Amino acid sequence: MHEFEVREEIALDATPEEVWEAIATGPGVDSWFMGRNHIEPGEGGALTHEVMGQTSTATVTGWDPGRRFAYESDKNPDGTFMAFEYLIEGREGGSTVLRMVHNGFLGDDWEAQYEALKKGDGHYLKKLAAYLRHFPGRTSRFGFLVPGPRVPDHARLWDGFRSALGVTGELTPGTPVRIAVDGVAPADGVVVSTDYPTIPSVCTGDSLYTFMCGYRDTVVVEQHCFADGVDGDAAREAWAAWAARTYA
Repeated sequence: MHEFEVREEIALDATPEEVWEAIATGPGVDSWFMGRNHIEPGEGGALTHEVMGQTSTATVTGWDPGRRFAYESDKNPDGTFMAFEYLIEGREGGSTVLRMVHNGFLGDDWEAQYEALKKGDGHYLKKLAAYLRHFPGRTSRFGFLVPGPRVPDHARLWDGFRSALGVTGELTPGTPVRIAVDGVAPADGVVVSTDYPTIPSVCTGDSLYTFMCGYRDTVVVEQHCFADGVDGDAAREAWAAWAARTYA
């Protein structure tokens, strides 16, 4: 086993109470993180996380509403586990600074896992910021993560992202986009964050999207939809078909 630790800090345009709802309740976490989440309130409460047919479980180890939230996953047979701690600090003007510590023990493939965690932790906090800024007071109606092929050629990867977003030039925060993918309703939006060459995130009027190069160069598309009446299963299938077709 290999011990690891990742530390992140981010300023959020939200109150400590709004941040707490986003990180310490199931519907809040579903609106920016992967999969489906259930959190039983209070220290000792059960936490479950379901993504891509797999369920992991954890126990709440810290519960101080508006200030501190922490949990630790159940240990795997090989002794590996992960723990998270979020510290919330309110600032003047209704903003918040969120500090996160992610630690534990990784297994044999620890180097690749650690690199993915370092990249992913910062990315998901940026998604949290986008959620709180663009969809305040709302929770997603559905969310999904669609894995595609492995694409180690990052230039090709980025070309596919630009094509899906109707952009021929650079993808930088503030770049206007128009999603135009077979089976997905066209939608105008804007790039809210980028981490070239792997991750642009986009907000439209009703959805938060992320396109990324995930663990071991796997293409991943995520959508969190905040509108009623949208067929989530059809959207998932459309994005899966896009990834398979684009990176065949």
